[in-house]
Amino acid sequence: MVAPSIFILLVFVIYPIVNSFILSFYNWNLLKNTKYFVGIGNYLKAFSDERFWNALSNTIYFATAFVPLLIILSLALALMLNAEIPGAHVFQILFFLPAITSMAIVAIVWRFLLDGDIGFISIFLKHIGFKTADPLRDLKLAMPTIISISLWRWVGFNMVILLAGLKAIPSDYYEAASIDGAGSIRQFFSITLPLLLPNLSFVLLTNMISSFQVFDQVYVMTKGGPMFKTEVLVQYIYYQGFNIFDMGYASAIAFLLFILILAFSLFQLRSYMRAEKERGFAS
Repeated sequence: MVAPSIFILLVFVIYPIVNSFILSFYNWNLLKNTKYFVGIGNYLKAFSDERFWNALSNTIYFATAFVPLLIILSLALALMLNAEIPGAHVFQILFFLPAITSMAIVAIVWRFLLDGDIGFISIFLKHIGFKTADPLRDLKLAMPTIISISLWRWVGFNMVILLAGLKAIPSDYYEAASIDGAGSIRQFFSITLPLLLPNLSFVLLTNMISSFQVFDQVYVMTKGGPMFKTEVLVQYIYYQGFNIFDMGYASAIAFLLFILILAFSLFQLRSYMRAEKERGFAS
């Protein structure tokens, strides 16, 4: 019964991964169709490639800024909506709407809004006295702008996940805590956070993985500029593979990114299992 699914997985997932790993040990120019074995030469090339290190630095910058802000904002919105404020369902829909839109489409719309010549937001910034009318062309503001737009795109989706976790917490715990004299802050740290840990771990892990693979918004809005300040690893992989057609080097960088994501994922899963074990002993 599972044979068709296994076949599709082997053909479209496992085989390309294995083939790409083998390809990372070759120097293969797609245009010239020249291919010869170089061993770990592509990996050694990456470690001495300043542009690779710049892309890695930008990727880590994006991930370490985007994910904590996303979790904080998503949790704040989830807590607000869980308090059953008037119109909570309407706000939930409005916050979730960007999540159903393609990231490429979102990036195109925001690129026009922020355009230094015709963008509504840029024109507004000029009128109120801002010197930088196009933040996507500013060396200091380009990456924070991309992070802000990514937050706008994803905060509603993660809010729904955390809100589902909040709804699953029995109200009896809060009632018992109130009787014991625990205030809202104590209830949050003693009840909400521990019981919300599975949802928070899921949000942290999935968004950290996706942030290391960020590409759409960067490619559409800045193409890595200005001065390579927003060039990330996946875009650099795309550049090596489909702009200068060095498929072997692109495959090597892709596997270095895979190792980075795998290391973080294992660390996060281990931390979660340790926290669950400690919570089990404590209970």
